[in-house]
Amino acid sequence: MTLVSSQRLYAGRIINLDLDTVRFPDGSTGQLEMVRHPGASAVVPFLDEPRAADPRIILIRQFRHAADSFIWEIPAGRLDPGETPATCAHRELEEEIGMTADILARLTTIFTTPGFTDERIHIFLAHELKKGTHRREKDEFMEVETRNVYERAAARAQDVHVRQLLDKIAPSRERKKKGTHYGSTP
Repeated sequence: MTLVSSQRLYAGRIINLDLDTVRFPDGSTGQLEMVRHPGASAVVPFLDEPRAADPRIILIRQFRHAADSFIWEIPAGRLDPGETPATCAHRELEEEIGMTADILARLTTIFTTPGFTDERIHIFLAHELKKGTHRREKDEFMEVETRNVYERAAARAQDVHVRQLLDKIAPSRERKKKGTHYGSTP
């Protein structure tokens, strides 16, 4: 697709909204509403070695207006102007859960909803955590909890296909030796 023109409809504190006129691959043109976002970083904080049989991670249970409920999340936040994704990940880790990480490894970058926004989230794995000081923003209401990754996933897996997928994603000889597997066969 080729951008023909763009009109800013709204400029906000977190997002902007543009009305883009684009040329589609077949040569026709159309208008798309696009939410512009500076991007974000998210961190999966491991208290244990990530390759351990059932490592512990830290999760946040936070109230989200859009969901009209508390939801489980990993620490995450918007990139500040000029900030690198890794710097943002370190900042959010300490701000939200009061931890710093000696090791921060990039996992991937994803588009959250590419049909209408350019927001990308850079996802990191953090371990060798040390106590820091949380500095939550005044509109952040959250609880911080430690969870075992695979034990929780197995407890929530209702479908045999989900269990088999979890075994493929996170195979562990130690878990299989202990009989902690998700599929129907060890």
